[in-house]
Amino acid sequence: MGCRFTRRLIGFVGAALWLAPPAVACDLPVAETATVASVEDGETLELTDGRKVRLLGIKAPSAPLGWKGEDPWPFVAEATAALARLATGATVELGFDERRQDRYGHLLAQVTVLRGEERLWLQDDLVARGFARVYSLSRTRACVAELLAREDEARRTRRGLWRSWAYRVEDAGDVKRLGRLTHSYQLVEGQVHAVGEGRKLIYVNFAKDWRHDFTITIARKDLAAFEAAGLDLERLAGKRVRVRGVVEWWNGPMIAATTPEQIEVLDPAPAL
Repeated sequence: MGCRFTRRLIGFVGAALWLAPPAVACDLPVAETATVASVEDGETLELTDGRKVRLLGIKAPSAPLGWKGEDPWPFVAEATAALARLATGATVELGFDERRQDRYGHLLAQVTVLRGEERLWLQDDLVARGFARVYSLSRTRACVAELLAREDEARRTRRGLWRSWAYRVEDAGDVKRLGRLTHSYQLVEGQVHAVGEGRKLIYVNFAKDWRHDFTITIARKDLAAFEAAGLDLERLAGKRVRVRGVVEWWNGPMIAATTPEQIEVLDPAPAL
């Protein structure tokens, strides 16, 4: 049975690799070249010198903290297999943004696989095939805008993980469900009710009861990045937006946005 599963998994990954759209490139300067020894999960490489590299700008599928289900969490194995097929044994170029390491000492890099004269941007490839979602952090925003466009295409065409219930875009109005998703990475959509200001935070509220309903918070220290990106938070009231990040609970479910790429202003919802 394990062999049949492996063959199905390899076949699935192979088909996805074949069907993916043409790759684009990240313009981040190359800092160094290295060789990949192995793959730890869907977003982490181990180099032959022992260092580990976390793929900057993406979030691979992973089971929620504390999850104890009997079946494998959707697309975790598939994403790991896809990355292993692309990167194991390969020569890669590493490009670093302002922040070069995470708190575990892993390198944070945009990674390009060298195949003779061809170059394959790993993050773009994985997002385009639905093996990862876009993940933006302060001081690590390089090439995230390009990845968001690829993710949007993958989501609209239901590639990879976008076919699974586990990665659906959540409704900002479903407070009860969002409460069950705390400490997990989610995409949440809804219409903004109002935007408020506090001494240290900006609050983007999705309903009247800000003590209970879903909220996006933005720290004042991060406002310059939002302004530079042309995202006017005061004008979000009445607009439909999509936000991505880790859901926490603070007077209801909330996501802290530290980068403008976490918030996307959407077209109005179609009339029923």
